[in-house]
Amino acid sequence: MSATDSTGAGRPDHRGVRLRPATPKDAEAVTKVFLASRAAAMPYLPRIHSDEDTLAWITHVVLPTSTGVWVAEEAGGGLLGFAVLAGDGELDHLYLRPDALRRGIGSRLLAEVRGAAEGALTLYVFQRNAAARAFYERHGFTAVACDDGSRNEENEPDVLYRWVP
Repeated sequence: MSATDSTGAGRPDHRGVRLRPATPKDAEAVTKVFLASRAAAMPYLPRIHSDEDTLAWITHVVLPTSTGVWVAEEAGGGLLGFAVLAGDGELDHLYLRPDALRRGIGSRLLAEVRGAAEGALTLYVFQRNAAARAFYERHGFTAVACDDGSRNEENEPDVLYRWVP
């Protein structure tokens, strides 16, 4: 089910949080959420890229080339989180600000991606990210493969998850 109405403008939920498609103007806020979330949830990850390089990647790669990018924002306009759907049915990113956890925002973003996907979804999660793994398993994703980290630039072992409607 989509969190947008027929005009495409996001409707806020009862807590004043609304989902909407991301725009190029969201690049800086999305980058801040990405960096803050990774630092808080995965302090063991190496910092491979500078903040400036990460902003350039979000601005020039993630936002313009993904199948869909949605943001969750509070009534005052502050960005709480975002989700990215890649063209191959992969949930490429779902990140929340550390102070926005356990408020149902991640579940709403995931529902938005599921609604936009054509069939099954896959995603990768670092093996050590127990909170994210539990979140996806609660939402019906099943671990289908593990690897040694050679497929990602952090060289961190991860798990491939799959969800089928």
